[in-house]
Amino acid sequence: MQPLTPVSVRNPVIAEDIQQILGRPEAWELFAGKHVLIAGATSFLAAYLIEFFSVLSERWPHQPVIIHALARSESKLNQRFAHLRERAWFRPIIQDVRSPFPELTQLDYIVHAAGAGSPKHFLADPIGTACSNVFGTLQLLELARQHQARLLFMSSGAVYGHGNSEKPLGEEDYGALDPLDVSACYGESKRMAETLCADYHRQHGVAAVIARISHTYGPGIDLNDGRSFADFVADALAGRDIVLSSDGSGSRPFCYVGDATAAFLLLLLRGEGGNAYNVGFDQETTILELARLIARMSSTPGLKVIHPAPTGNRQALFRSGGHFDLAKMERLGWRPQTMPQEGFARTLRSFIQSCPVTMPSQ
Repeated sequence: MQPLTPVSVRNPVIAEDIQQILGRPEAWELFAGKHVLIAGATSFLAAYLIEFFSVLSERWPHQPVIIHALARSESKLNQRFAHLRERAWFRPIIQDVRSPFPELTQLDYIVHAAGAGSPKHFLADPIGTACSNVFGTLQLLELARQHQARLLFMSSGAVYGHGNSEKPLGEEDYGALDPLDVSACYGESKRMAETLCADYHRQHGVAAVIARISHTYGPGIDLNDGRSFADFVADALAGRDIVLSSDGSGSRPFCYVGDATAAFLLLLLRGEGGNAYNVGFDQETTILELARLIARMSSTPGLKVIHPAPTGNRQALFRSGGHFDLAKMERLGWRPQTMPQEGFARTLRSFIQSCPVTMPSQ
């Protein structure tokens, strides 16, 4: 008899989200037996895609999705995907996205989600951030060209630039970005990467599709990444009062990661090459409203939200408000379904239920 071996399992809330995505009337069988390269595998959004493809592989053992998971940190990859390490179809690639790739015999889909996504991280390494977006995208587009693979680039609403808009932001809108601004490493490099995607489509016929992503949250968010919603969740889990650094009047459209993942998969399957698509939520919540919502959800009774009085001065790295026009994604059959109250409740539950489980080895 073999000894008991600790085996990590998929977070139950993430498993529920994946089942909801699989319940959509989509041709998921098109992924059967395909090879998918996901760069930035341990990042928040990429990890959800890996979980989705791993569930498909578990369902289809004779035609699994071969997942090439690219990450810079082997230990971080092993920790995040301990439940997949022994699977033959889960194939780690440990390197920087800008480095030459090992020879791959087949690639059908590529996702570029590598690089810093939060201001805390991209401001700490502006050169690395810009290079991952520009040179990493160039490297992956070349792979897509060689293998005739479809590519999804994870872009950002930061490409719309500074300013406020009274109307929802459509894919044809844009605003000013100061190339010398401290945050330009992120927004400008995302813009350049989008240009490369469009050029590779025009010049080489690469089906490169762009997802412009709004504020996204859910199970697996890094509670130390410096963004307000992550701080609030961390405070609620720790039973700490939530202390705002502003008056909380700024508003954001918060999109649940399960909804966003469904959008990314549709774009991989049938997004039009050379095109950008807004992926986000089209209703805004103020930072103060969100803090109060999460405080009420905490298991610690009487959690307070402490914030300074309004000053009339609002500052933001990009836009202080505004949300996306989602009409283009709606034409592909997608709309976000999860309201913030449900989504943040699921997020809190995912962290509470993330304790390790011991199961006997087979």
